[in-house]
Amino acid sequence: MSATAQPTTTTTWKLDPAHTTIEFVAKHMMITTVKGRFTEFEGTIVADEEHIGNSSVEVSMKAASIDTRAEQRDQHLKSPDFLDVDKYADVTFRSTKVEGKKEHFTVSGDLTIRGVTRPITLDVTFEGTGKDPWGGTRSSFHATGKFDRRDFGLTWNVALETGGILVSNEIKIVIDAQAVLAD
Repeated sequence: MSATAQPTTTTTWKLDPAHTTIEFVAKHMMITTVKGRFTEFEGTIVADEEHIGNSSVEVSMKAASIDTRAEQRDQHLKSPDFLDVDKYADVTFRSTKVEGKKEHFTVSGDLTIRGVTRPITLDVTFEGTGKDPWGGTRSSFHATGKFDRRDFGLTWNVALETGGILVSNEIKIVIDAQAVLAD
């Protein structure tokens, strides 16, 4: 007896930039939380609700769209010390595995910053689906993860006189995403 492939019913969703935030969080001087975000990005989610493992996510963020609400800091983050946006225009994520149940799951994948690709896992909560006033269907997700920025060659730092460093090595990611059904 041979196994037959299960048919899949997938839907394709596009991130809605007006209702999505892709933020990062770092510590400044090891005592203050500083948040930033990417303001220009696009992303696609291919969802298979029956076989979540068949789902996938791809997101591309314009590195030069980084915004921390401090122009001097933003310019430094765009420089070769950090994102080097003149050489590396995009920060990307491409999933390699999705596991769990519809309400709560993990998305593992490849994060690429400055041409360096490393694995990362995001913890995701599905927050619901609804019809918008224009006849479209929208879904919402909340995701968190973290990585060590040194793994991507982001090593610039300053030692503090009191001990510690100016910028934390651990970077947290917080995503609140709304996606529009594209099919």
